Amino acid sequence: MRVLLVEDNTELVSLLKKGLLRGGVDADSVGTAGDAAHALATMTYAAVVLDLGLPDEDGISLLRGLRRGGDATPVLVLTARDGVSDRVTGLRAGADDYLAKPFAMEELIARIEALLRRPGSLLGRRLTLGNLALDTESRQVFVEGGTHAFPARETAVLEILLRRSGNVAAKRLFEDQLFGLSGDVGSNAVEVYVHRLRKLLGDAGATVKIHTVRGVGYLLTEDKVG
Repeated sequence: MRVLLVEDNTELVSLLKKGLLRGGVDADSVGTAGDAAHALATMTYAAVVLDLGLPDEDGISLLRGLRRGGDATPVLVLTARDGVSDRVTGLRAGADDYLAKPFAMEELIARIEALLRRPGSLLGRRLTLGNLALDTESRQVFVEGGTHAFPARETAVLEILLRRSGNVAAKRLFEDQLFGLSGDVGSNAVEVYVHRLRKLLGDAGATVKIHTVRGVGYLLTEDKVG
């Protein structure tokens, strides 16, 4: 899972990224509202963690613009403005949750997870299909009760597929979630990781199958035959 941090305090961003990564959450970061709007227009994120005191535009204005444009990405407002009127303004502008500074990293991660457990979202800690399960926090893969440690990128591909099992996941989504704003992605990088994941799942005896939908992306289904 990848989130977007919109925060101009570079020291805090560094701490947030490290803390989120320990919780199994990858993050891209931007320091201005303009950069955030561009990132959200070009990338797909599971959630946004938004500071309100940005140097070029108030975070509330950015949030209102996203909602007016139909962007429904869950937004957690992270700010020192902790008055009741501030929280009400943020929520009415389209925020899904509000966390005041200072805060505990464990609470931030828990709030992000809670946001994405809401109806219509795609998050759950334990994702299952057939005899396969993935614990998204420990990053462990289970097949018939046995534990497997897959490489990080292959595990990330599996998570995306499991969150959309029965539905096609677009190739662009894999690129966004795996590589983020780094842009460090080769033309066939996704295909390579999918190929490796297929072999890992086959070797482990998982009763699932990854289908290639040409020109679109990938689809994970339960293999009834085994």
